[in-house]
Amino acid sequence: MAPAIAMAHAPKDNPQHQYFDAIAAYCGKAFAGEVTAGNEADSAFSNKALIMHVRECSDTELKIPFHVGDDHSRTWVITKTETGLRLKHDHRHEDGTEDKVTMYGGNTADMGTATQQSFPVDQESIDNFNENGLTASVTNVWHMYIEPTTFTYRLTRENRDFRVDFDLTKPVALPPTPWGHE
Repeated sequence: MAPAIAMAHAPKDNPQHQYFDAIAAYCGKAFAGEVTAGNEADSAFSNKALIMHVRECSDTELKIPFHVGDDHSRTWVITKTETGLRLKHDHRHEDGTEDKVTMYGGNTADMGTATQQSFPVDQESIDNFNENGLTASVTNVWHMYIEPTTFTYRLTRENRDFRVDFDLTKPVALPPTPWGHE
């Protein structure tokens, strides 16, 4: 993995730097969301409170837990690298131990924009998905959008388009600490 230093000093006109800073501006706040695209594979998200919490922020890394009802197992980790941004999904069990399918994601393949970044699946994640029988996930692309009033998390691949939109105009009460974090 590339060190997370060089981009920390990227020029302010770098769209990835602007994107990162736009999310970091919400550090310490939580927001409710709703599924706006999905299919039967996404039924675990139905009729549950969906909360994102921009919880931990440094100059090079953002940790954003994604709470699904009483499930506090998911944290999105966005890291600045020498070549762009990396998104990883940190999945934990209730006792804090790592799930066997964790730290999957990818790196940006282009500069994106100040409001939109895409993260095609990386080889490490493909290997993990194959080892764990999740072969449909080997073509995943994750997208995150930060607009003035909405944050969007989106997963696309063949026969799947899952999207959750979070309302940034109405902060909500902070959720519990995500599993495996202090």
